[in-house]
Amino acid sequence: MSNDTSPTDASATVTPKTGYHHGDLRAQLIAAVRELVETHGPDGFSVAEAARRAGVSSAAPYKHFKDRPEILRGVVSEAMDRLRAAMEAGAAAHPVGSLEAVAAIGLAYVDFARTEPGVFRLVFGLTEGHENAPDLQVKGEGCFGVVVLAAAACLGLPPNTPEVQRRAYMLWSFVHGHSFLHIDMKTKVTTAQIDDWGYLMTISRAILATAAQP
Repeated sequence: MSNDTSPTDASATVTPKTGYHHGDLRAQLIAAVRELVETHGPDGFSVAEAARRAGVSSAAPYKHFKDRPEILRGVVSEAMDRLRAAMEAGAAAHPVGSLEAVAAIGLAYVDFARTEPGVFRLVFGLTEGHENAPDLQVKGEGCFGVVVLAAAACLGLPPNTPEVQRRAYMLWSFVHGHSFLHIDMKTKVTTAQIDDWGYLMTISRAILATAAQP
């Protein structure tokens, strides 16, 4: 998947709905901020601009979010839901316990980073206040849990065993690093052509298709 699929540019406007329900307006504001994060970064947009894109007054966002950091946490929360859903869908497209299921989880992760690099950076860069946002911590654990379950199925072990947890962490760290190298355009340092699926299958095989080691 290429960066051509990135969210729309700064001239785009989220189409406002009429007769908003509480949840509709909140979702529209999150969508508007998500677009602005991709265009200007998490520090380069105004709440007023987000409101304009959502087709509401500049005061409207504060009926749903107490301040700018809370709006960004809302964007992160929604993004983590979508990331987990994409990872689960990737796994579901292949047999349970297969290396392909594990690789597909990784591919969903990489694709998310490429398609929404600004939001992806925000998810992993917005650390301030997370101690006061247990819901984000739970969602992060949920995303990692998708990897754990797939690794456990491959290894034939319960998900909570240390060996499964260790190998799931190894999988996550390889894919996470690969994702950031892609969006930072650092993969150009190699003359080799890096194929995502081939890379992810190689990593999955190396980590999971061997006998457990101490």
